[in-house]
Amino acid sequence: MPGQRPFEPYRDFDGEVHTTMAASTPSWPDPAPRRPGRPNVVVVLADDLGFSDIGCFGSEIPTPHLDATAAAGVRYANFRVTPLCSPTRAALMTGLNAHAAGIAFPTHIDPGFPGYRSELPLDQPVLPEIFRANGYATLMVGKWHLCKDEDFSEAGSRHNWPLQRGFDQYYGFLEALTDFHHPHRLIEGNSVVHVDEYPDDYYLTDDLTDRAVRMVREVRAADPDKPFFLYFSHGAVHAPMHAKAEDVARHRGRYDVGWDVVRQRRLARQIELGIMPEGTVLPERNGEDGLDVGPWDDLSATERRVHARQMEVYAAMVEAIDRSVGRLREVLAELGELDNTVIVFSSDNGAARLTDQNRPGPSWATRADTGTASYFGYMQNPDVCDIDERLPEILDQLGGPTTWPHYPRGWAMASNTPFRLYKFSTLRGGQQSPFVFSWPARFPDGGDVVRRQYTHITDVLPTLVDLLELDVPLAPAAVPGADPAGTSFAATLEQATAESAHGEQYTECVGNRAFYRDGWEAATVRRPLTPFEDETWQLFHDSDPTQAHDLADRHPEKVAELVAGFDRAARAHQVYPLDEGSGVKFLQRPPVPQPRPVRILAGTPTLERHRAGALVQGATWRVEVDWTYRPGDEGILLAHGSQAAGYLVFVEDGALHYEHNDFGTPRRFGPLPLADGAAGLELAVTTRAGRWDAVVRLGDGTTLDLPGLRRFGGFLPFEGIDVGICRRSPVSWELYRRRRSFPYTGEIRSATYHPDPDVAADLAARLAEARRLALDTQ
Repeated sequence: MPGQRPFEPYRDFDGEVHTTMAASTPSWPDPAPRRPGRPNVVVVLADDLGFSDIGCFGSEIPTPHLDATAAAGVRYANFRVTPLCSPTRAALMTGLNAHAAGIAFPTHIDPGFPGYRSELPLDQPVLPEIFRANGYATLMVGKWHLCKDEDFSEAGSRHNWPLQRGFDQYYGFLEALTDFHHPHRLIEGNSVVHVDEYPDDYYLTDDLTDRAVRMVREVRAADPDKPFFLYFSHGAVHAPMHAKAEDVARHRGRYDVGWDVVRQRRLARQIELGIMPEGTVLPERNGEDGLDVGPWDDLSATERRVHARQMEVYAAMVEAIDRSVGRLREVLAELGELDNTVIVFSSDNGAARLTDQNRPGPSWATRADTGTASYFGYMQNPDVCDIDERLPEILDQLGGPTTWPHYPRGWAMASNTPFRLYKFSTLRGGQQSPFVFSWPARFPDGGDVVRRQYTHITDVLPTLVDLLELDVPLAPAAVPGADPAGTSFAATLEQATAESAHGEQYTECVGNRAFYRDGWEAATVRRPLTPFEDETWQLFHDSDPTQAHDLADRHPEKVAELVAGFDRAARAHQVYPLDEGSGVKFLQRPPVPQPRPVRILAGTPTLERHRAGALVQGATWRVEVDWTYRPGDEGILLAHGSQAAGYLVFVEDGALHYEHNDFGTPRRFGPLPLADGAAGLELAVTTRAGRWDAVVRLGDGTTLDLPGLRRFGGFLPFEGIDVGICRRSPVSWELYRRRRSFPYTGEIRSATYHPDPDVAADLAARLAEARRLALDTQ
């Protein structure tokens, strides 16, 4: 029988020889087929990288290793992705359109609509499962972002974690973003990496690269013939824009000329490189409400100095991505396998602007865009927080571990040169990415070639299956998965004149819509909470690749054709209902149990941030700390959060202190003197007018009042809860510089959180209001 091994005699531990077995002979599955000479495959995906941000696509940022990869391969000048991170990654993994894969938005929602399940379909084979079934070792480092929030914790389901979806090894983070100097939660395999303090010179991109190189060496040492599939999914250049100081210094002064000049220079370089055709028009600066960019020369000298530094940090992050590619190429060359390795490089969407246009509110279209040193602070608050007003004073810290920066959208516009708008948009600035495909052993004469055929992220899986002659396994349910939405672009790798097999494509993101067919594309720019029928469709042709000229008035029949095409595609791929911008998708969730008290014992690893954040929602909550003080005891009793935002309670010099990290601006309360034998503590919080009024009560009745604290909502604080220590990124940098993670030296037994029992009612009220807004949009 296939897969059955014949039984052979064996000698047991007592020396007795056996020739039969009492039970039936076990059956092993057929081993994956070995086909000598199969290439390795390395897929490198950057995060929020703009179309023009690497040298071989026009950038002034030195990227010699990506340029060398392109020089040995093919660059695609019309490669499209979705305008968002998780959807693009889902499309890459499945070959399906993002809505059909159930991930049309980052995986932090589950409003009940099929296109927004926030997890990969279990009945669809994904790339690592396909490669594993064909005899490949399957390796991954970096950002996953393809499973639900509630699955992040140690008690969550791992059914959509990387190892359960076909990877043999994984090292990275499961969420949208993390701190590059102090990652909040790294995963190795199926387990959390427990870290109290990172080295001062730690940098995430370098760590991920170290691990990728190690994985490759391990596989090759263990089996000289086994090909590997490596998925290197960068967290860079997503916020926070963190970089090493020495990398930032190399870019000093490079961006003093401003974004207008950088755009012009990049387009000129793109034309010289053949990325853009002669005569390409650079569009005017983005001018849409809430997305607009002003002239660089209109800025003050201080603004120009600050904004130049912000782009220096960003450029340093790009340089680190390139350096990681160089290290991978180096180890492949040492193994003699560089030529027979397929290397694919792209980005998951266009460069990102700060203002969240999809959030309803009066300020969405008028808010100033100064960039920020506090990404979460900017996104969570209607006013720019204090640290942004102090930007000129902290320039030398920007990009370091004491900041969580992001550049202003003028630089995102430059990063997306020569296209309009940004991430989230269905214009080409949101959905066009650099794309490099290299396989020198198969295409030895294809180096430094540019292709203009329309290609899409859904095409990557079928192209690899086609070129490598991979067998696509059945889904876990033993039935064939859905056919990929994409098509192989293998013919275009060999023939410059080959027609694109991808003739039409819909795009939808937070209500923005677009539809492409045979060189024509119609698109909308969504304004939240306005009726969809009132939106204007713009029309463009491939002869105008920068979408500088709207042809809708000249070709109304083409607009009607493409709008109808979008509707048909939307119905076929689970796109509806459209996101009107009310916020329903954030609030409408499957039923959850009534919140209960949670007791965290001292010594427990950090409680995961999603589980921890749920404990401090609602109008009132409190936490009780079971501890005892003796003279000389000191350290942190309770910490929730990180440098980005959070709060902590600590003992020093015989007194109790509370510190609130207001998105980078510290507020310290105390000291409250402690008597010998002081025991017990309660932190009680009441929400009023969007802020927390809190009080710390000791067991002897003494109190410390904490009025008017910034409330942390939604997914914040972004790092979880520690009892008796503050691990990884510190809530208080002043304290960390002096005492590091500062574990409590006395007796501390536990902290018990009592969440708001009425939080479900509060959520229901907010959901009802969001639904009302949604209905008003219809």
